Amino acid sequence: MERSKLMNYGLWALKILAGLAFIAAGVPKLIGQEMMVEMFGQLGLGQWFRYVTGAIEVGGAALLFVPRAQVYGALLLTATMVGAVITHLFVIGGSPVPALVLLAMVAVIAWAHRGDLPLGRDTAAAT
Repeated sequence: MERSKLMNYGLWALKILAGLAFIAAGVPKLIGQEMMVEMFGQLGLGQWFRYVTGAIEVGGAALLFVPRAQVYGALLLTATMVGAVITHLFVIGGSPVPALVLLAMVAVIAWAHRGDLPLGRDTAAAT
């Protein structure tokens, strides 16, 4: 089923907002902003986890704009935000609302591009 122009524009706007938000969240982790170093220190997993999380956020944001990879970027970021919500609720405290908003955004993007997933396709016809 083809999406309307308005839905396509809305999806692009959502991707741009999510992409900018994840770049804004990931870059401070990658450059070692003091607040991020302290927060990841509270987790007790080591600073390597800060780098991995930052790379996932920035890389996932980039994937949101790669045709046929958009769904994978959105799913990667969805899983990351589920982890962020759980971390806020049970480990470091603070409000999980920003993570929930980002989770909702990337979940909508993933849903919109679910047709790019190989699951459910008739692979027998390709052989």
